Amino acid sequence: MPGISDNEARPATSANGGPAASIAVPDQNAVPDQNAVPDQAAPPDLAASPEVVEGIKSLHGRLDELQHLVGQRLAAEGIQAGEWLHEHAGSVHSLPALPAWRRSTRGELRWPVTVTLCGVAALQTFVPDKLQLVKPSWALPTAMGALMIVLISANPQRIDRQSSLMRSVSLILGALLTLANGWSVGRLAVDITQGRQGQDAGQLLVTGALIWITNVSVFALWYWEFDRGGPAARALNIGNRLPDFQFPQMVSPPEMVSKDWEPIFVDYLYLAFTNATAFSPTDVMPMSRWAKGAMTLQSVISIITLALVISRAVNIFPSG
Repeated sequence: MPGISDNEARPATSANGGPAASIAVPDQNAVPDQNAVPDQAAPPDLAASPEVVEGIKSLHGRLDELQHLVGQRLAAEGIQAGEWLHEHAGSVHSLPALPAWRRSTRGELRWPVTVTLCGVAALQTFVPDKLQLVKPSWALPTAMGALMIVLISANPQRIDRQSSLMRSVSLILGALLTLANGWSVGRLAVDITQGRQGQDAGQLLVTGALIWITNVSVFALWYWEFDRGGPAARALNIGNRLPDFQFPQMVSPPEMVSKDWEPIFVDYLYLAFTNATAFSPTDVMPMSRWAKGAMTLQSVISIITLALVISRAVNIFPSG
């Protein structure tokens, strides 16, 4: 071909005589394209292994089988699966409700503790004069009555308001009752051991019963006043404090306890009664150190009262 040399006209051949692969030679004078997209590396092979695929298929098969069994069970009971799921959609993922003793409540009624304190105040008038701290015998019940009127006026129906003043009044009431009963216990023990008390078995037993009942009521009041900060603090859940006493309802399965249960004065009265009769915890466990100390002190007072009074009464009972 004219104008073209033999090397330019002859196609390139490989060593075995076939056509050689063409090699692109970059043009040194070419201007690079600013809009050209650089070559990207090919994405790695994301294909799942056969074992994973088989596992997924097996899981889908099991889910389908479970759905079929549930559908058959609901159909046998005349229930549509779709309707059942719609009705129970909210309850399936809902958290269990907190028990009443762990949340804010309306507060307990005032009348149980009022009736108990009125009864204890009335009992003080029957304690022998020489065992009374304050004389005349009506002075202490009158003072207690005045303090109870103040407390009732602040929370006439439910104890649901926290007040430092009212709490101080309540503690003063408990302190008066504690001092009076402690004085009676001490004088009774000294008189019995020195032979100055207990010439009449019937009168001795009545006196011992009055002191013992007062002891139960006093400690029930203290347990009620100090557990988790008092009744108002428990009702308002102030500070979310840990309980000082563990009642059986706190650790029982939810289906065995009402969701509205919370300890009230009657529960603390039962706690004080069982501790005074068994001289140790029964079903209510003290959790804090002050609770353990208070229950120990109550047991000691109860043991002294019962042991001295009963032993003395037995000795002076008429024989034959």
